[in-house]
Amino acid sequence: MTVNHAGTLKKEYFLSYINLVMISRNCSLQQAKDITMNLFFQNDPRRYGNQTYERFLDAYHQLTKVNNHE
Repeated sequence: MTVNHAGTLKKEYFLSYINLVMISRNCSLQQAKDITMNLFFQNDPRRYGNQTYERFLDAYHQLTKVNNHE
């Protein structure tokens, strides 16, 4: 997925990104979060700014709630 450095990424972007990681790597949500932190953010949560990181966390928490209800 291409990243536009000029703007804040939306929660929907991260919902898709995390789901793609889980499907392509056949891994858990927690593992997908760790992989995203490593590959996307390069272990620097503020790499793309505070708002982008907050939206990543929002997406992760939404997926956590969905997975806990299954």
